[in-house]
Amino acid sequence: MNQIKTKGFTLVEIMIVVVIIGLLAAMAIPAFQKVRVASQDKAVLNNARQLGAAADQYFLENGVSSAGITSLVGSSAYVKALNTVANETYPDTFTQGTPITIAGIAGVRTITYLQ
Repeated sequence: MNQIKTKGFTLVEIMIVVVIIGLLAAMAIPAFQKVRVASQDKAVLNNARQLGAAADQYFLENGVSSAGITSLVGSSAYVKALNTVANETYPDTFTQGTPITIAGIAGVRTITYLQ
C-alpha cells in the first residue's frame, strides 16, 4: 500500500475564494465612485470660490462690473493657475452679482456657485 498524498487546493475551494473576492469588489467599487464624485465636486467648487473672490477683487480694483477669465487667471493675475479635475468648463466672463456656473464636470454634472 503505497499512497501518495499531495497538498493543494481543490477547484471548489479556489472558486469559492474567487466568488468572495468578486462580491467584495462589487461592494467596494460603487463606494469608491461616490467618493470620487464628491471629491471632484468639492475641487470644482473650490475653484469657483477662488474665481469668485478674484472677480470681486478685480471689480473693486478696476471699478467695473465684469471681467474675463484671462484677467483673473495667469502668472501675474489673482489666481495663478486653474487646475481642472474632471474636464469641466469655466465661464469666459464673470459679472458682478451673477452666479458662476461650471459645466461638463466629468461630462455629466453642472455646479452653480452663488457668490
